[in-house]
Amino acid sequence: QVQLLESGGGLVQAGGSLRLACVASGRTLDFYAVGWFRQVQGKEREGVSGIGTGAHVWYYLASVRGRFTISRDSAQNIVSMEMNSLKFQDTGVYYCAAKQDPWQRAAGITLLEPTLYSTWGQGTRVTVVS
Repeated sequence: QVQLLESGGGLVQAGGSLRLACVASGRTLDFYAVGWFRQVQGKEREGVSGIGTGAHVWYYLASVRGRFTISRDSAQNIVSMEMNSLKFQDTGVYYCAAKQDPWQRAAGITLLEPTLYSTWGQGTRVTVVS
């Protein structure tokens, strides 16, 4: 069973950048689809980005497309999300989640569905201030 730990959250001014990391232990993430989600108190968890196990398979929430980039570092067993041009609306607790998928089935908007994922991290808080 893979375990996930997020890091990289913090307080940042609008227009700034942060890089979140989802560090895995127990299993290699290469065979897992991984998604980043965020949640604001009182609202449902929202899929932000996801990366599949196939080549060049990723998907983004429309509001972050062009600003956020998800990527894998197989050597470090990490999936990162670079967040640029941050907006107040990006504030929330960010979670990474993983789903074992060696068959490369998960793709497209499915990567942003919370129900796809079986393993979740504890979250890291991102606060964007103006």
